[in-house]
Amino acid sequence: MAPHPLVDKGTPSFTLLDANGESFKFPPEEGGKRIEKPIAVFFYPQSGTFGCTREACQFRDALAENEIFKRSDVQVIGISADPVEKQKSFVEKNRLSFPVLSDQDHIAHNTFQVGRGMLGLTDARTTFVIDSGGIIRGVLSATMNYSAHAKFVTKELEKIQESEGKTGAQQGEGAGQEQQARPPTPDNPDPSPEGDEMGRAVSTVCG
Repeated sequence: MAPHPLVDKGTPSFTLLDANGESFKFPPEEGGKRIEKPIAVFFYPQSGTFGCTREACQFRDALAENEIFKRSDVQVIGISADPVEKQKSFVEKNRLSFPVLSDQDHIAHNTFQVGRGMLGLTDARTTFVIDSGGIIRGVLSATMNYSAHAKFVTKELEKIQESEGKTGAQQGEGAGQEQQARPPTPDNPDPSPEGDEMGRAVSTVCG
């Protein structure tokens, strides 16, 4: 199967109503700026059905118990085409700890290019994992396998953490290389960082 066309691209933006009927802007913002942490957006067919309830509860439990979820501080967002009233009941009944959005007009579905599942009978169950830089890193479309999505997010978050860890290490190495010895000069016969410090000290004392 070909990868989703949005993989490795910047995340789309949209505004929907949440379960309380309030506008929710995506990507989420804090203080007028996009939050710089991973986001997991899961589109699901219908609130209140068995598979969708189990999926949402698995994400709820992962946020509370999964070390990868907690360490990455991932923002989870659920989206379906159900009306606000149904989303509110769904959230309250299952004690969901993350935003659940109403997309009756399929604004977000179309923006994220979410297709149809079960031979076109329902919206596809599709999950997107977005890194802290706003890039879509992974997509899973598995309408029948509701239990695969939280596990998929865990694996993608591990990849993101590993990638960001390597980037940080490379930046640290680059900074260390800047401190390596420079070629000696008549004014500085000891080009090491320690020699630089001694030279500055002597210069200060001798005026």
